[in-house]
Amino acid sequence: MPFTIATWNINSVRLRMPIIERLLKEHAPDVLCLQETKVPDELFPEKAFRKAGYEHILFHGQKGYHGVATVARRPIELVEKRRFCEIDDSRHLSARVQAGGKSVLVHNFYVPAGGDEPDPE
Repeated sequence: MPFTIATWNINSVRLRMPIIERLLKEHAPDVLCLQETKVPDELFPEKAFRKAGYEHILFHGQKGYHGVATVARRPIELVEKRRFCEIDDSRHLSARVQAGGKSVLVHNFYVPAGGDEPDPE
C-alpha cells in the first residue's frame, strides 16, 4: 500500500487555504506537512482540514511568523513540539504516523534561509 507525504512552505495557512484544499483534493497525500503557518494555535483552521478528510491534526504555531502543522488522513500521535537551535519559536514538530501496520516518525521543520548562525527572526 503506497504511503505519501507532501511538504509545503505555505507562508500563511489561513491565506492559502483555498489552494491547500485544491492540493488535498487533487493529490490526496496521506500526510501534509506545512511550514510558516503564521497562525497561533487557537486560530488554526482545523475545520477546513477536517472537511477535506484530514481528521488528524497537529500544529505548533505563533502569531505572525514561523509555525508548523502536520495533518493526516491516517492516525497520528504527537511525539514532541521541539525547540530548534535552542530557540523556542514553533519551528519543529514530530509525530508518529501509522502506515501499513508500522509506525513512521515524521519530523516537520521550518528552517529559514540564511547563514550558519541560527536566526531568531
